[in-house]
Amino acid sequence: MSYRLQIGVLAVLLALGASIAAQASEEVPGASVEGLLSLAKERNPDYASMRFEAQAAAERVLPAGALPDPKFRTEWMDITRMGEQNPTLLPANVGSTRYTLMQDVPWFGKRDLKKGIAEQDAQASQGKVLGTWFELAAKIKTAQAQRYYLRGNQKLTQEILDLMARLEQVAQSRYAGGLTAQQDVIRSQVEQTNMRTELVLLESESRQVDVRLNALLARPALALLAAPEKLRAMPMPTQLDAATLTERVRQHNPQLFTEEARIKAAEKNRDLTIKNRYPDFTFAVAPTQTGRDFKEWGLMLEVNIPLQQAPRRAMEREAEAMLAAARSRKEAAANQVLADLAQNLAGIDAAQRTEALATGSLLPQAELTFSSALASYENGKLDFATLLDAQRQIRQAKQSRIKAQFEAQMRLAEIEKLIGEDL
Repeated sequence: MSYRLQIGVLAVLLALGASIAAQASEEVPGASVEGLLSLAKERNPDYASMRFEAQAAAERVLPAGALPDPKFRTEWMDITRMGEQNPTLLPANVGSTRYTLMQDVPWFGKRDLKKGIAEQDAQASQGKVLGTWFELAAKIKTAQAQRYYLRGNQKLTQEILDLMARLEQVAQSRYAGGLTAQQDVIRSQVEQTNMRTELVLLESESRQVDVRLNALLARPALALLAAPEKLRAMPMPTQLDAATLTERVRQHNPQLFTEEARIKAAEKNRDLTIKNRYPDFTFAVAPTQTGRDFKEWGLMLEVNIPLQQAPRRAMEREAEAMLAAARSRKEAAANQVLADLAQNLAGIDAAQRTEALATGSLLPQAELTFSSALASYENGKLDFATLLDAQRQIRQAKQSRIKAQFEAQMRLAEIEKLIGEDL
C-alpha cells in the first residue's frame, strides 16, 4: 500500500471515529423531567403556534390606535378649455386643477379604546400561551411519572418471576422427596407464565407511553428515550395548603388570566360602542391650480351625522350582553378551576397516605407473612396455595406503593397546571 493511500485510509477512519464519538456524546432525553420540558419548549409545534399567535396579536396594538391613512384627490376642471382644445390632463393646460388632501379623525377617545381592546386581546393571547405551556408541561410530567411507574412495575414483576423460579425449585425438591404433590410444581410454573405475560403487557404499555412522549417533544415516534432516573421531589405539606393554593390560582391561573383580559376587552368595546353616538370628522385642505399658479386655497370639514340611533342602541345592548357573558365565563371557569384544585389536593393527600401505609405497615407485614409461610411450607406445615397468597401480598404492597407515588406525581402536575407555576 502506497504512502498516500495509507494517509487517505487513516483520514477516513479518523472522520468515522469522530462521527461515532459525536453521536455517543449526544445526550438522549428522558432521564429527567427538566430535560424533557426544556426540549418541549424548543420543539413542540402547538406551543410554538400559540407563541406566534400571541406575537401577531401584540403587533395589532399599534395599528389599532393609529389614524387612518390620509386620502388624496385630484380634480381636473374644464379639460377642453370651453371647447378650444382637445381634452388634456396637464394641470397647466386645463381650466383649473384642484388638489384635495383629506384626513379622517375619529371622535375623541375612540382611538385609545380601540388600542385598549387590541392590548387586552394581546393579553388574552398571552394567557393562551401560558395555558398551552402548562397543559403541555402537565402531560410531560405525567408521562414521565408513568414511565417511572411502569419500569418500577416491570422490575417488581421480574423480581416476583425470579422468586417463583426459586419456589418452583423448592416445590420440585419436595416433590422429588415425596413430600408434596406435583400440583405445587405446576402451579408455580403457571404463576411464572402469568408473570411473563404481564411483563409483555408492561413492555407494550411502556412503548406506547414513550411514543406519546416523543409526540409531545416533536421527535420520531420510535426515537430512543433514556430510562427515568427518579421522580420529582414532592412539595412540603405547607406548600399544599388549600387556602394558599386557592389564592395562587386566582392570581396566576392562565385560564382566569385570559378570561379577565376578555372582560376588560369587552368593557372597552362597550365604551367604544357608546362613543359611536358621536360623529367622526374628516378634515381637508384643497389648493386649486390655475395655469401654473396656485391662486385659490380651500379648507373642508366633513362630519358624519349619527341619525340612526335604533341600530346604535341595539349594538350597545349587544356590547353589554357580551360583557355579561365574559364575566359569567370567568365565574364558571373559576368555579371549575377551584373544584379541580380541591379534587387534586384530596387525591394527592390520599396518595401520600396510601404510600405511607404501604411502606410502613403493609409491606413489612407481608414480608413477615411470606417468610413465615415459606419456612412452614419447607417443613410441610403449610400448603403451596397459602405460600402463593403470601407472595401475592408482597407484590400487592409494592405495587400499591409505586402506584401511589405515580398518583401523587400526576396530581402534583395537575395542581401546577392550575396555579400556573411550579411548586
